[in-house]
Amino acid sequence: MSETPQTMNGTCHCGAVRFRVRLSDGLNTARRCSCSFCRMRGAVAASAPLDGIEILTGEDALTLYTFNTQTAKHWFCRHCGIYTHHQRRSNPEQYGVNVACLDGVSPFDFPEVVVNDGVAHPTDTGQSRVAGVLRFGPA
Repeated sequence: MSETPQTMNGTCHCGAVRFRVRLSDGLNTARRCSCSFCRMRGAVAASAPLDGIEILTGEDALTLYTFNTQTAKHWFCRHCGIYTHHQRRSNPEQYGVNVACLDGVSPFDFPEVVVNDGVAHPTDTGQSRVAGVLRFGPA
């Protein structure tokens, strides 16, 4: 995955939201989280700086969800419900971008994805820990 371009286009499922993202390190930052919300959402997210996302169309179709500390801000398409990106609680200077929304990328492209410990959140504990590794092997 190290050959992945830094700037990619993305869209929600229905196409109402289209965006361009400048990733911090291509897809090399792809990871999951074990917090209650991410566990249910199940997305793989790659990192982008706050100035790294440009909404090309459909900004009015995005809806915001926050919970608990209200630090993380999760954006979804209000039409199809797909999560496109979020401002991270662990680093509010970064977005996590749903790799499944990026053109030509699938979460199944990654043979392994690190899962960060979001239950014992780094903001609460003062340290970042890995909860495990999610592996995918085609049948």
